Amino acid sequence: QGQLIESGGGLVQAGASLRLSCTGSGHPFSDYAMAWFRQAPGKDRDLVAAIDYNGGNPYYENFAKGRFTISRDNAKNMVYLQIDNLKPEDTAIYFCASQPLPHFYYYSSYDYWGRGTQVTVSS
Repeated sequence: QGQLIESGGGLVQAGASLRLSCTGSGHPFSDYAMAWFRQAPGKDRDLVAAIDYNGGNPYYENFAKGRFTISRDNAKNMVYLQIDNLKPEDTAIYFCASQPLPHFYYYSSYDYWGRGTQVTVSS
């Protein structure tokens, strides 16, 4: 059974940077598109960014353009989310997820989810 585990979150001050990591096991995640979501307290879970199986075609939601960078290292079964110039509104639990497709498709379902890593940004 496939498993995704996020790490790299923490409590940081506004303006800092974080790199979140997602490691996969038990499933050939390197063959599939991956995505990062986030969920702030009392809000819905929102897509942040996604990437094709081969690291190509990175997709970002509008709010993520410019400060967020998604990448992957299939040799290590890792997906990353670099967040620069963190803002208090970035405070959320960040989740990684996989699609059952090699190329990201906005309207596709997700078949595996991690449990998330908390990012808290103080002002």
